[in-house]
Amino acid sequence: MKKIYFLLSISTLLAISSCKKNEDLITPPTPTIPVTPPTPYVIDNSFKIVAYFPSYRDPSGIADSKYKMITHLFYAFLNPNFDGTLATLEQPTRFATVIQKAKANGVKTGISVSGTKSIFVTMAASTSARELFIKNVLAFARTNNLDGVDMDWEYPSTADGSADNYVLLMKSLSDSLHKYNKFLSAAITPGVYAGSIRDGLKSEVFPSVDFFNIMVYDGIGWDKDQPIQHASYNMAVASLNYWIGTRGMPKEKAVLGIPAYGKNTANASKAYRDFVAANADISLDYATIDGVQYFYNGTLTTKKKAKLAKDTANGLMFWEFYHDDNGEKSIIRAANDELGRNYN
Repeated sequence: MKKIYFLLSISTLLAISSCKKNEDLITPPTPTIPVTPPTPYVIDNSFKIVAYFPSYRDPSGIADSKYKMITHLFYAFLNPNFDGTLATLEQPTRFATVIQKAKANGVKTGISVSGTKSIFVTMAASTSARELFIKNVLAFARTNNLDGVDMDWEYPSTADGSADNYVLLMKSLSDSLHKYNKFLSAAITPGVYAGSIRDGLKSEVFPSVDFFNIMVYDGIGWDKDQPIQHASYNMAVASLNYWIGTRGMPKEKAVLGIPAYGKNTANASKAYRDFVAANADISLDYATIDGVQYFYNGTLTTKKKAKLAKDTANGLMFWEFYHDDNGEKSIIRAANDELGRNYN
């Protein structure tokens, strides 16, 4: 009997040992590490007040308080080469200064890309050059911690075949920028003149671009009621009617451009701040300096355009920041006042 118990004990121990060995051989499942998906890009549909800062301007000529009056600032310009490489940025110290000031005041920052039409036409026609250009522009925006990029190609056209390549360029550039939560805007023609340039901005590009800075100025002779005025209120109405009404541009993407300068009959320009310095009545749209009459947008017309943009579009753009006065007679201030924005 003892022998039987002994044999049973040995069998039980062997069974337990066998089970333990089998357990040791079981490989635990590999834990699943959750992968956080990239944050999806969300377009900013807030009302915009855009200003351009050209590289040839001195940042000290703009009061720091003026940055509170804008939402977006573009440094102008970054220039491409035919092969998709980028030229050296002009005045990098000024670039760093104005970008820092803008960021300190909660302004979104960007680089405006411009250059000769022939460079854009050639670059955009080549797949390899186009891809290299996009790669370089994205790298510039990321390296300098910018919020976005503005394309100032003046202008793609149906006459030279560049209109389709512009669509390809902007779609790819938009996709690349949006992956890193950076916006894409475009400076475009006012659209009041029929022809290959107006048709060169195809509606297929609308979904790719976050907003369009519509350059509604430099149109001497367009308004028959004000033939010497290069940027009349009627021209602004006609421009927005065309892009939004006729062409179907989403109103959330339409930004109305206002010039901060005037022109005379010889097409020569003078900054708005010069009219203020000459003690002109800036509620009007004209002034005479040294015997020459200039036409510009005074405070009343600027306020009318601000209301027009608020009612029918989604922003204002000023070319350019330095041209405006720094004091109480500023037209950017006048626009803010009409919009009810707090800039203190």
